Amino acid sequence: MQALDGSRNNRILVVDDNDAIHADFEKILRERPTRTSQVDGLAASLFGEVPGAGPRVEFALTHALQGQEALDLVLRSQESSLPYAMAFVDVRMPPGWNGVETVEKLWQHDRELEIVLCTAYSDFSWEEIATRLGQPDRLLILRKPFDPLEVRQLAYGLTCKWFLRRQAACRMQDLELMVQQRIRELAALRARLAEVSAQQHAVAG
Repeated sequence: MQALDGSRNNRILVVDDNDAIHADFEKILRERPTRTSQVDGLAASLFGEVPGAGPRVEFALTHALQGQEALDLVLRSQESSLPYAMAFVDVRMPPGWNGVETVEKLWQHDRELEIVLCTAYSDFSWEEIATRLGQPDRLLILRKPFDPLEVRQLAYGLTCKWFLRRQAACRMQDLELMVQQRIRELAALRARLAEVSAQQHAVAG
């Protein structure tokens, strides 16, 4: 695992074979429509910002038309230590991998990635998807046509979830380092006490 720094991460990957869907995500997540004022207020409370102060939470979107392209982007993001917090992945993306196959590939390289599977069909049941992918706690289903408000809620909620989980991991890492340091200090102290005791015995003898 890479070193954890608890950094805020609003990077989102959108994987869909339809250019119009990518344009919709850009409009929903980059612009500030009036219909989302309640969600923006919720985001303000989550991130400790002042409501009405403007779009303080800015999402950085990256787009892929096929699963293989998405995997390449995730691999590059790992190499540059700039991982994605979440991905919206379409279920049907001919002629390449479908959405479930794509998520399998992505999670092989980034198990922290939050996933939203987008579909207008019933290609797979929830049980089939959960059994096949094995991480249902990091997987949500979004039905098409989706509501812009729901998309923004998912983006706010899942990027916040990624941040809180990374923050907790960072604190755990700090705690482990502190424990290791204390163990080294105790070992050094024991060695010093043993040395002093040996010297005292030598003098007494």
